[in-house]
Amino acid sequence: MAQRTLVATFFLIFFLLTNLVCSKEIIVGGKTSSWKIPSSPSESLNKWAESLRIRVGDTLVWKYDEEKDSVLQVTKDAYINCNTTNPAANYSNGDTKVKLERSGPYFFISGSKSNCVEGEKLHIVVMSSRGGHTGGFFTGSSPSPAPSPALLGAPTVAPASGGSASSLTRQVGVLGFVGLLAIVLL
Repeated sequence: MAQRTLVATFFLIFFLLTNLVCSKEIIVGGKTSSWKIPSSPSESLNKWAESLRIRVGDTLVWKYDEEKDSVLQVTKDAYINCNTTNPAANYSNGDTKVKLERSGPYFFISGSKSNCVEGEKLHIVVMSSRGGHTGGFFTGSSPSPAPSPALLGAPTVAPASGGSASSLTRQVGVLGFVGLLAIVLL
């Protein structure tokens, strides 16, 4: 009986840790020096974002020189026109973290209008999970897509095809949960 309790405790701790790793911090551009004017269209942050599956609960992280730049979260129209005058949020501490709390499109531009005009901006689409869950071992299904940015009139940032580490974590969590039930019921 004590061995069964020990195994059940192990699985419970495993599930709690699995839940914690489902959300992740993503450094914008993949490295700390990426929030800048791109040297070419192939170096744009939108091009980089095409390779990601960003989900509700993930956090975007920007690293930049707060003396020279900032990050503005804006509407679609402000993104398209590089309008820096009325952002939804203004970040200027050099180490910006934005937790993505909903599915759908997000738009970010440089606080410097000239930098934005030259391409220092980011449009992402956050994926939602089916069934309304945003992470953890109860979300065994694959994500459903967020609204199409083409319908919103913005440049498209397609999610990468295939699975991701967080979907693998969810699958392991579901299998582990089934294993725990089997141990408890035996």
